[in-house]
Amino acid sequence: MTDHVAVAPIFPFPISAAGSLSLVGAPVDAGDLAAFTAFIADRRGDQPALVGGYDEHRGLYATSAHFGGPEHGGDEPRVIHLGIDVWTDAGTPLRAPLDAVVHSFADNHRPGDFGGTVILTHGVGGETFHSLWGHLARRTLEGLEEGRAIARGEVFAWLGEPAENGGWPPHLHLQRILDLGDRRGDFPGVARLSEREQWLRACPDPADLLV
Repeated sequence: MTDHVAVAPIFPFPISAAGSLSLVGAPVDAGDLAAFTAFIADRRGDQPALVGGYDEHRGLYATSAHFGGPEHGGDEPRVIHLGIDVWTDAGTPLRAPLDAVVHSFADNHRPGDFGGTVILTHGVGGETFHSLWGHLARRTLEGLEEGRAIARGEVFAWLGEPAENGGWPPHLHLQRILDLGDRRGDFPGVARLSEREQWLRACPDPADLLV
């Protein structure tokens, strides 16, 4: 969707310098922050970040009440990840990859949720799509207004600490969304396996936003 459009780097390092990370079958508990943080740090080593996660079937979510499942009173847990995660340091500044307008934002502060969240709207080649930025620092939301224009390459957000990002090791959840419906400041970032295809059509791979 962004073919032939110059995309600005989101991070203060090239994404090509990041290592890859899959959480499929990972021996971690999403509810054990200390262990999860140590796991990420061990895999990251001296790399500036770890990246991956689109369309991953992450069983680690099945044990979390936030993602449902029979043991938490639901019928089927949400385990298919709909965005890309970039695991790096809290406080890292984030730049808009394309010109954008702030659609909406919120502090989704429940455990396991996105914490600070911003949704941007982009118009590229006559087409419009949205990008969701999750697990942000609360200072990102200070003074932000819906409808504000954000220029390509402008710093508009910072990664949050666990206390403000939903209780996760610091990372960005970046998700492309074609139709938000009536949602504002939030959108499902993980889907049920039985609904995988429809959610992936609604949320195509955002990898071309990362350079």
